[in-house]
Formats: sequence, C-alpha cells, structure tokens
Amino acid sequence: MTFQTRGFEFLKDVDVRLTVELGRTEMKLKDVLSLTEESVVMLDRLTDELLDVMVNGKLIARGEVVAQGERFGLRIVELLGQEEGKA
Repeated sequence: MTFQTRGFEFLKDVDVRLTVELGRTEMKLKDVLSLTEESVVMLDRLTDELLDVMVNGKLIARGEVVAQGERFGLRIVELLGQEEGKA
C-alpha cells in the first residue's frame, strides 16, 4: 500500500459545526420549567464582551455580532492559538 502525503488538503471539505456562544447561566430546573414567552434569562456576559467562536466544541476565535441586511453575522476579532506575526 502506498500513502502519498498531501498535507491537509484532503481535509478541507470535511464538515464541522461552527458555534457562536452568546453567554451562559446556571439555573435550577424549577426555574427553567417556569420560563414563558416573555421571560428574560440573564447571561454571564456583558454587552460589550466578545463572543466565543467554537469548532466542534473547541474555542478557536472571538468575535462580535454584526447585521447584514435582515440577518445576523459575526465579525472575527481575535483568532486564538496563533503566535504573534503569524497569520
């Protein structure tokens, strides 16, 4: 069997799950069960804090919400795990 090294090119078409986390909170089950359509759940983030961007549950970047027409988008502000001077 011959294995040709192609780098990571063959992985570029693999689907991954990109998740943007707005914030978190802990609640008692009784409080979750009492939520209604008008309920407000306070999260652990301030309005000016960056959001976490995760790929398959691993934090890779931080960003901010932007509006594109009638949809929300995300502007990447900070990539994690990159050394200074590398892009």
